[in-house]
Amino acid sequence: GAEPLAALQRVAVEESRLGIPLLFAMDVVHGYRTIFPVPIAMASTWDEADWEAAARVSAEEASASGLHWTFAPMIDIARDPRWGRIVEGSGSDPYLGARMAEAQIAGYQGGDLSQADTILATAKHFGAYGVPTGGRDYGTADLSERSLYEIYLPPFYAASRAGSGSMMTAFNDIAGVPSTANETLIDGTLRGRWDFDGLIVSDWNAIAELINHGVAETRADAGALALRAGVDMDMTSAVFVNDLRQAIADEPALLADLDLAVGRILTAKERLGLFDNPMVYHQTDREAAELLSPDHRALARDVAGRSMVLLKNDD
Repeated sequence: GAEPLAALQRVAVEESRLGIPLLFAMDVVHGYRTIFPVPIAMASTWDEADWEAAARVSAEEASASGLHWTFAPMIDIARDPRWGRIVEGSGSDPYLGARMAEAQIAGYQGGDLSQADTILATAKHFGAYGVPTGGRDYGTADLSERSLYEIYLPPFYAASRAGSGSMMTAFNDIAGVPSTANETLIDGTLRGRWDFDGLIVSDWNAIAELINHGVAETRADAGALALRAGVDMDMTSAVFVNDLRQAIADEPALLADLDLAVGRILTAKERLGLFDNPMVYHQTDREAAELLSPDHRALARDVAGRSMVLLKNDD
């Protein structure tokens, strides 16, 4: 909500040492208060205008409630019906997934991220999260380089070209290398070849789980691997907060990676206009007007009707 988050933001900008504004984020996947069909159903309208309009309403409502950032869209290509997260994406086709990614990012971020009715988009989960062996979530993905680049990464390339403000790394490994520690994939492909300049955040607890993957012995090791790979922000595992100091003491060269990560987080806040007006997302009158407005509800109803898929058509 706009008012409770405003109180936290006020502490950050008025009482902290450097006065750097906070970044508030949440899963806003298919609506904030006005709820749209789930993404797999949204994809069934085959209409980019629907996808962008739904994301625009989500951004208007979420930003009015004090949020700056959503962990969406999920653009993983999925071809195994045993995988339980198919509902969050657009299905099995890379072209459709790429177009849906572009439309949703345009809806969330608008034409100017510094405007108060926009939120930062997050293309997730980079990469090949939707193809775990046996459909087992968090599991290993064992696929050819051709399949990776022709089927599972095109939506992320499209998201990068569309200016997605952030991306999220995946829990899984690809042929034994966890995505959250995959320097070739993150710094090499995403940042190097594609010139992605946004913020990269880990998935929930994924940095600490590099120990579970068997590639890190300690939390400090896990933090070093993720930071070196190009991950800027640690979601919930607190490895960066509590253990990076030790990692950098052991390997001082990591300080350069830390500076880059901090710079990208500050840049995201700057693009959102938070340094110019950190309280712009906390207008309770706009919140009251935006949430579940008649126009938003009418659009959701229209899109829901257009997304229905008939099992049988008797005229």
